[in-house]
Amino acid sequence: MMKRILLFVMTALLVVSLAACAGSKQTESNETQPAAEQNTAAESTAAAEAETESVPAQTGTDAQAPAETAPDETTSAGDNTTAHSDVLVAYFSATGTTKGVAEKIAAITGGDLYEIVPAQPYSDADLNWNDRNSRSTKEQNDKSARPGIGSEQLDLTGYKRIYLGFPIWWGEEPRIMDTFVESYDFDGMTLIPFCTSSSSGIGRSGPNMQALAGSGTWLDGERFGASVSEADLQSWIEGLK
Repeated sequence: MMKRILLFVMTALLVVSLAACAGSKQTESNETQPAAEQNTAAESTAAAEAETESVPAQTGTDAQAPAETAPDETTSAGDNTTAHSDVLVAYFSATGTTKGVAEKIAAITGGDLYEIVPAQPYSDADLNWNDRNSRSTKEQNDKSARPGIGSEQLDLTGYKRIYLGFPIWWGEEPRIMDTFVESYDFDGMTLIPFCTSSSSGIGRSGPNMQALAGSGTWLDGERFGASVSEADLQSWIEGLK
């Protein structure tokens, strides 16, 4: 009886042992295959990344096809290579007062601005009207004086109406305005002088410049204070012929 029991126990242990070995081999087989597939996937990814890095990065303008350079659209009174207004506001301003009025007139008319810049700027001492030896005093006392202009040459093609602005010096236009009007041909254009001062009128400034220019149609000029309003300027402009 004991031999049968012992034989049964040994047989059961053998069956269990064989089952365990079979399970172990199956597990090893299942774990080995995914590992191989994982290595293959990693190698494929590495190869793809290496191929991507071998292609030069294309960023910014290098990524685009060459394009023609766009033309410069900036328009100035001295460069008429592009369309511009048919109104020009040219001015000389020693202290900024005339500039302020000129900018208002340009805004109202839609005109182009052109500053008449002296080749040799005026210092405070130059503008001292109490000094008989100051530069401005000497120039105004010499009707043949022609101060140089340092701003770029104008192309007046296409302009029909020109506003000429300046301060009043010793009752007349500064001599640099004489330099300006003698430098251009104003045929076919209408010129309108305007000046700034604290009290002095425009005097004979308009006729003086008209005689020196010898061309163009000249209208009577007007004097304005530094604080003239845009409404007053508009009224004046609308009243011009």
